[in-house]
Amino acid sequence: MSARRYSPMEMIETLVGFPTVSADSNLNLIGFVRDYLADLGVESRLTYDESKRKANLFATVGPDHPGGVVLSGHTDVVPVAGQPWESDPFTLTRRGDKIYGRGTSDMKSFIAVALALVPEFQKAGLRRPIHLALSYDEEVGCFGVPHMLRDIAANLPLPAMAIIGEPTSMQLANRHKGDLVFRTRFTGRDGHSSAPQRGLNAIFSAAEFLTFLSRLAAELRDEGPQDESFDPPYTTVNVGQIDGGTAFNIVARRCEIIWEFRPIPSVAPETVIARVQGFVDSELLPRMRQAAEEADVETTTLVALPPLMPEPDSPAEALIHALTGVNEAIGVAFGTEAGHFQQTGIPAVVFGPGSIQQAHKPNEFIEIAQVEACVGFMRKLAAWAAASTP
Repeated sequence: MSARRYSPMEMIETLVGFPTVSADSNLNLIGFVRDYLADLGVESRLTYDESKRKANLFATVGPDHPGGVVLSGHTDVVPVAGQPWESDPFTLTRRGDKIYGRGTSDMKSFIAVALALVPEFQKAGLRRPIHLALSYDEEVGCFGVPHMLRDIAANLPLPAMAIIGEPTSMQLANRHKGDLVFRTRFTGRDGHSSAPQRGLNAIFSAAEFLTFLSRLAAELRDEGPQDESFDPPYTTVNVGQIDGGTAFNIVARRCEIIWEFRPIPSVAPETVIARVQGFVDSELLPRMRQAAEEADVETTTLVALPPLMPEPDSPAEALIHALTGVNEAIGVAFGTEAGHFQQTGIPAVVFGPGSIQQAHKPNEFIEIAQVEACVGFMRKLAAWAAASTP
């Protein structure tokens, strides 16, 4: 029995039908892709998380030697709970010139087009390999792709370049901001609220820290450096969560905040971290310990997403230019897995169908014209890989 062939639209429908919200397993989708590729004679390599509930998949179409291009995408999607969807988010729905469903723009359409065209890749007689890389947990911190990249670097021929198919409306992006997320915990001394001077209110200490972050954010905004290719064109700071205290009549012993900053590529993250830690060590913590010697401030890194840096003579950028005729490259403010590929020694760009403006929203959609443009690009890529000299 011959392997089933899928049109790009059928493959998008199939992948959207897997509810791979980051909190849940992606193994049903990965299992489907592994079996689909196996029926086409393509072997897959899986790397798992510690729980074995999630997996990355890496597969190579064409010759098994160094070089070639990686087509990379994440399999997880953000939650739909509480969003006012007009149709089932995990059932592909067409309305006019758009198709709706969670992951249509971010970023299952890119993955689906690549998978649907595998038979065409095989028929083209590739002289350079086309690699497929599917990851888990991108939406919650890009936790999956480092495992896959370590496995590739240790055990496989290294690809020459990577295309991360995040939604850029088929524009070439050669740079994006990094994202560093932290949890900072403040420990004070609890006591009765009628005598607050005998304790140390951790919420007040956290408030001082927040005031410092607010001043730092304004400084980065007003004094730069700036990169006009981003919106906004400067390094940003955000506080996303705060939790503390026990009751209204208890001096709060603990408080915790989760905060982040997103540096433009020209800003070394270490400089921002040093500014924050310097404030804690030289100003905030000494004041806290004057009131309570057991006081403490502890910061833990939750996410460290590297930026994508422009690379002179990048083969990935040159390939997009050659196949599309696009001469300009943009920057994008959102983070991707491209920086991880770059740090592994694989030049990377971000280039894919759909708009980031639709990502994470209710009634997420992609225009059918964007899917068709992606199909056209993939076919040009196959022709390039077949004609190129290894």
